[in-house]
Amino acid sequence: MSISTIQEAVRTQYGAVARSNLTNDSAGVRAVAEAFGYSEGDLAGIPAEANMGLSCGNPIASASLRPGEVVVDLGSGGGLDVFLAAQRVGPTGRAIGIDMTPAMIDRARDAAAKGINGKPIENVEFHLASIDKLPLADASVDCVISNCVINLAEDKQAVFHEIARVLKPGGRLAVSDIALKQALPAELADSISGYVGCISGAIAIADYQSGLKAAGFAHVQVIDSGADLNAYAKVENQSGCCSPAMVESTAVAATADGTAAPRVRSLQLAKTGCCSGEKPVGAAESGVHTGLAELLTKYDVNAYAASVKIFATKPVV
Repeated sequence: MSISTIQEAVRTQYGAVARSNLTNDSAGVRAVAEAFGYSEGDLAGIPAEANMGLSCGNPIASASLRPGEVVVDLGSGGGLDVFLAAQRVGPTGRAIGIDMTPAMIDRARDAAAKGINGKPIENVEFHLASIDKLPLADASVDCVISNCVINLAEDKQAVFHEIARVLKPGGRLAVSDIALKQALPAELADSISGYVGCISGAIAIADYQSGLKAAGFAHVQVIDSGADLNAYAKVENQSGCCSPAMVESTAVAATADGTAAPRVRSLQLAKTGCCSGEKPVGAAESGVHTGLAELLTKYDVNAYAASVKIFATKPVV
């Protein structure tokens, strides 16, 4: 799979999730959030649209946010962690969300305007940008958080350097992500469902540690949370309108001497998806949750990958 194919799939599939009716009101969505450390109180205190069952941890629980701080969430999605952070930093602080998917930004901004009990959430902002090119000034942020997104980045080292750039001296990183405990089976490693589902793009735990240290961070910790990654299967078939399917097509061309050339495989957006009640033959992706759920029936992902908590600080020069 080319990088452009992967990134297009990521943007397309997460855009479809953003346009779905997955919310806190779905039992499966709540089950995923609770499996990865969110309390009933956390989920009750945010706009329902902010949670779509995309977490692999709860970075807010370990970020030690304080009133007046500026916190940035990389890959903020519908705003779940941004809204929780906004509560902790208070009216004198700021919670900033960064996401590369326009539909996610729209959903998060709408949720902020809707707010809680009709009261808009004002100490938040959302920016459309990639997490390896942050639209933020140097040394302007107290804490960077992220929830199951850095694994999707093409250039993770660039992301680590950007985090270091925007953090103030003494600033900290508190991230929940997926990291590998051992090499993935070929089918899982090469699966676009696995990549979009946050598994196939993950790096080894040791590489996470060395990458952050190379970016200048100190006190780096990568801790296996022990959470069950099979929790993602709980959201299967709960989206009101599923993501468009990615169909794998195979073409055979004739060479000049009349023999068959090697088969060429490509991924294309299908015209039908799981909402139609049909599943295209050879479908490689039918949504973030449904595609990953299919892989989870074949593999115990916990044997290969882990939900990890990552902590690091930017040294004071």
